[in-house]
Amino acid sequence: MEKSKFDDPFKEARQDQGFGEMNDQNDPVKIILGHKDVRKCAHNWKTFQSGGEEIGRIVVPSEVHIRNTRQIPFELDPPKHKTYRDLLESWFKRPLEAEYQAELTKIIKEIVDEAIAEDSVEVVEAFALKLQSTALTLLLNIPYEASELWISWGTHVFRSENTALDSDKANILYDYIDAQIDKTIAHPDDSLYALLLNSEIDGRKLTKEEVKGVLILTFAGGRDTVINAVTNSIAYFAEHQNSLQRLREQPEILNTAIEELIRYFSPLTQMGRVSTEDTQVCEHAVKAQSRISMCWASANRDERVFEKANEVVLDRKVNPHVAFGFGTHNCLGATHARQIMKILLTTLSDKVASMDIIEAKENIEDLDQFKRKVGFDSLRVKFNSL
Repeated sequence: MEKSKFDDPFKEARQDQGFGEMNDQNDPVKIILGHKDVRKCAHNWKTFQSGGEEIGRIVVPSEVHIRNTRQIPFELDPPKHKTYRDLLESWFKRPLEAEYQAELTKIIKEIVDEAIAEDSVEVVEAFALKLQSTALTLLLNIPYEASELWISWGTHVFRSENTALDSDKANILYDYIDAQIDKTIAHPDDSLYALLLNSEIDGRKLTKEEVKGVLILTFAGGRDTVINAVTNSIAYFAEHQNSLQRLREQPEILNTAIEELIRYFSPLTQMGRVSTEDTQVCEHAVKAQSRISMCWASANRDERVFEKANEVVLDRKVNPHVAFGFGTHNCLGATHARQIMKILLTTLSDKVASMDIIEAKENIEDLDQFKRKVGFDSLRVKFNSL
């Protein structure tokens, strides 16, 4: 079986009833599976809330027990959400700037060159994690060397070896962010930390807790997702050499190919909401204060929306995927992620003739009735120079 093949475990439940169920730390979640229903729930922020009283509850698995800082603007609803989002929007669009892209290109070319020079590379830790971490220094506008510590944390920033949520491990990140905020207060610079500390909301400066909330989202929200997108894409091109050749010959399909890879692999499986009232989803009752999840991975394989939904179609013409979310809370870091993918695929097509998978260990998410491959715990690949 192809290592880069990702099955759709949601298909039967999506077609039969439109939802699934899982028990998340004794806090049940109703998993919404259809593309139309997922988008409808994501759009309806008044009924399905992000900014509830219990911080961390909308994440699946819940982070209620590992943090008490609200992720901003992720765990806020309109009108507050827009106020904070407007403050951050221009900063998170910086990846569109030529200087930013030149620096990101330099980082990625160096990592690819190092991979080519080795007999083989373990892609998750030595390639994707390194790429994600060094690219993050650009997004934060801080020295490149800061990434060395983040790389040492490993891939699953909130998880211990047995994959359970681990508050001690999470506190490593939270304590680090606290220290960086204090450091920036003492020594102002041009980083995202400084921007936030100098920003005002409703006529007042942001609190340290609010600044921390933005930074937790920036660090954690784009970590495993970018690692998955990079690793899974390398696995795909290793097993579909003609597709890499096609990118060389048809660079005009590059952006379409990126969206298709993101749709197919869906680096983030789902995201939750809390119902504010008794309501219905897929003709099924949902009680007030209960949880739903919008399953991006299932919606992105909905055969009613996507022809050949379980295949990678690099030149897919119509692709309304929801891998970056949908509606008010769509991913703030999507521009950064897309630029990483664009420069990575361009660099691979320029420098790499082919890739060979030597060894792979899959990363399987256990969602009770569903078992979903989200990526790899390890993937050893040989990069062959063009």
